[in-house]
Order: sequence, then structure tokens, then C-alpha cells
Amino acid sequence: MESLKNSLFYAPSTGFMLDYSGMGLDWAYLASMDGKIKAALEGMHQLDAGAVVNVDEKRMVGHYWLRAPEKAPTPALTAEIQECLARIKAFAAAVHEGRILSGTGEKFKNVIVAGIGGSSLGPVFVDKALKTPQDKMTLYFMDNTDPEGMDNVFEAVLPELSRTLTIVISKSGGTIETRNCMEEAKAFYRKNGLNFAKFAVCVTGTGSKLYNVAKGEGWIDIFPMWDWVGGRTSVMSAVGLLPLALKGMDIDSFLKGAADMDELDRCDEVMNNPAAIMALSWYRCTGGMGGETMVVLPYKDRLDLFAKYLQQLCMESLGKELDLLGNTVHQGLAVLGNKGTSDQHSYVQQLVGGPANIFVVFVQVLKDRQGPSEIVGEGSTSGDYLNAFMLGTKKALESHGKRTMTLTVPQVDAYNVGQLIAVFERAVGIYGCLIGINAYHQPAVEFGKKAAGGLIEAKNKAVEALKSQGVPMTAAQLAALIGEKEDDIFRLMLHAANNDPAIALFPARDLTESLFWAR
Repeated sequence: MESLKNSLFYAPSTGFMLDYSGMGLDWAYLASMDGKIKAALEGMHQLDAGAVVNVDEKRMVGHYWLRAPEKAPTPALTAEIQECLARIKAFAAAVHEGRILSGTGEKFKNVIVAGIGGSSLGPVFVDKALKTPQDKMTLYFMDNTDPEGMDNVFEAVLPELSRTLTIVISKSGGTIETRNCMEEAKAFYRKNGLNFAKFAVCVTGTGSKLYNVAKGEGWIDIFPMWDWVGGRTSVMSAVGLLPLALKGMDIDSFLKGAADMDELDRCDEVMNNPAAIMALSWYRCTGGMGGETMVVLPYKDRLDLFAKYLQQLCMESLGKELDLLGNTVHQGLAVLGNKGTSDQHSYVQQLVGGPANIFVVFVQVLKDRQGPSEIVGEGSTSGDYLNAFMLGTKKALESHGKRTMTLTVPQVDAYNVGQLIAVFERAVGIYGCLIGINAYHQPAVEFGKKAAGGLIEAKNKAVEALKSQGVPMTAAQLAALIGEKEDDIFRLMLHAANNDPAIALFPARDLTESLFWAR
């Protein structure tokens, strides 16, 4: 373990600290990585300048411009970003002041945010991290095609549905889960005598399916989502800023924290660049190969969704079958996390005593609460104990040969949440360069979507065949009749029999031999 004196990055201008004393970044290792890290930093400079670094999709990657529009590669892009931000602020102010009213002429109070993956995880995390009793509007999230989950949201807003705005978020406008949420919301408003269009806005690509629906139905407004912003890095676009501005959050401070961190992370002096230090630390633990797990432990309740947010950012970016040269590499960096001190009562036992395929990132917040704290025991406050538990867990891990690093921010506010998001975004980009993969596409995500589409088609074929045959049939008989796999048809029809009143199930002792019948 290196000395803390020589392994503590501190930025007085932002208050951000990074203790990497437990990561093994000795001078010999740093010297061995000099060529790689310089090439990675140059790759990031090219990304900033507008290079087409998402080579598969032939796109630029510009989420860094969202918090520093002046750095966009063209004046037109700078103007687009600035205009969108101004529109978001104006829209939120008009809603708060009652200049934009609901379809029944009432002032909006709640917001349903319908999105999936990157269109949800960022706003959900930031909303919870910065929730206060003074929030101007309450956000509710529909981020799955689970009917019961949607019903929970609808039940919560029903008493004030006429004062509830819905934001539908989908870049392409064709994301199935988001479309389903939208259609369910439309039906819910309609059942309650309301015209959904007069309660709806969307964030989408210009000319997308969703764009055309919103235009055609006369929705309240449409905000842009650009193809150079990936879903998992979209929280500082209209995807996140629109709901967060409606919530009443200080989005300027949020963007400023990220922009200030980006400037630190553009430094070519590696040990003065916190994202480069993080990426080198990850490489030190992984050897540049997949199979390792990063455990993120924020010691603050407000940050307990941070690890979930980072799962998509890191795993969708870095989990790749092929490198940039087309070689099969099976790269990845698994992320799991909990909050301190809950982690000490769940899986720290395995982190300390189990396999060595993990490293731990602690997130420390210096400010315990607004106002003074009570002494609860041994001359100490609850916050003192929280800090001691974090340091104790760090010591236990290091004494058992596990590597750790600690990120520290002064307090949880919009500025510092912006810093935390930005440093991980940049570290992911630098690490992607180090291991030679495209960190900005997600081809494997499409495999499941395509398979799901085929299975919906198979379900429809099976139901139609059952109706046309007019006799009970097993899954095997149905599958043979329509040319589908027996296992798929069994599971599809089992679900149908439990949800579609037109389909009945006659269970057999061997459940797979059960008969299905169209009533």
C-alpha cells in the first residue's frame, strides 16, 4: 500500500478528493503504463474535438459538450445545446408559475417520467439524491413494462391526475418498453376522462416515431435528444434536465460540477487527472482483462442508487465481445454496490474473506447533515460512527489483500453529484481506450430486443392456432403446428393462461404436458 501523502488527489477548486493509496499505483507500474495512458488521453481529446469515436454507429460522442457547449466542434451544435437548455429552463419556469397549465386548466404538481435504461436511471438517481421537502414538483418513474409497476404509479397520482404532467423519453421513439408505458398512460388518462396530449411532453430525436406521434396529437412540447448522446450518458441532456428542472433542482450547479470535473479530467499530467488515476487503478486490478468486479460503496443514504446508475454506465460501456480490431476479447467490468453501513451487514463478509476478483470504491461525504448532530455514544455522533465504519471496512479489506480507493466530496448537492457522475463518465472513456474497445455502443442490448420481438410473434401465432383448431392442445402440439420451439411455446402459453381470459389451462401432473384451450 502506498503512502496517503503520495496518493491523495485533491482539487481545492471543487473540494473533490481521491485517495488511491490502496490501488497499488507505484512508480514502476505508472512507468510501464506511460505509453498506454498517453494514447488514451489523446483519444479523449479527439473525442472532445468531435471525432467519430463510436465507429460502429458512425457517431460523435458529445455528452461532455452538454455542460460546456462552447467546446462543441461547431457553432451550430453549441447553439443547439444552449437553445435546448434555455427552453428547458423557460418551460420549467412557466409550469411552476402557472403559465403552462394542464388540459383542465390546473397548475401541474406531479410529473410521470416514462423511460427505460439511460432514459431513467440517471434522473432516478439524481432525483433521490437531491430530494427535499421544498421540491416544486414530485417525480414518479415508469421505467419498465411491468403492468403492476405502472399501476403503482397510476394509483399514486390518481387523486391529482388532472395536475400530473407526463414526460415520455425515447431517442428513436421505437423503444418497446417506453412505448408500452406511453400507451398505458394514454389509456389511464382516457379512462379518467382526460386527453393525454394536453398533459404530455416528450424528449426524442427529431423526426422519430415518438416525435411524429407528439406532433400529430398536439402534445404540449417536444424536446430534442441527439444521436451523439448515448442513453447512459444522457442525464445532462433534456432526458435528465427537463424532469429535474421541473422538480426544482439547481440544474446550473449540476452542470457546473460536471464541467469543472471535466476540466480536471482533461489534464495531460496523469497524476493531476482524477479520471485517469481511476482508469489506471481499474487497469491495475483487472490487468486490462474482463472478469473483475468493482464494488461501489457510498456511505450516504442519498447516494444508495449510485451503484445501480454506475452498473449501466460501466457495464454497458465496457462489456464487449470484440475489441476495435475485431478480436474476441470478452471485456467487462462488473459493478455491484450497496450503501454503508448496510454493506457491513450483507456482503462485506465475502468481500473481505472471499475471492480476490474484486476491488472496492468507497464514496465518502464529509457533511453529515444540515445543522448540529446529537452525541449518541462514546462522545461521538451518528456521523462519526458512519465514518468510522467506512474506515474500518477499508482497513479490513486492505488487511486481506483487497484493493480500495476512496472518492470524497464535501456534501451531497447538485454540484457534487455532477462531479461524481462526470468523473466516472470520463474514467469509463479512458479505460475503454486503455483496453481498446468501443465504449459508446451496445450491440448486445439489441439481441434481447430482437428475440423478444420474435417471441411476441410466436405467442400471437400460438393463440391464433389454438383458436382456429378449437380443441385443447399441449405446448408440444402447438409448437409443432406453428414451427416454434416447444419450451418457448410452453412458457408463452403459461403466461397467457394466467392473464388472458380467452386462454385456459388444464394442468397435468407433468406440467409441461398440460393442455391449453381457447375459450
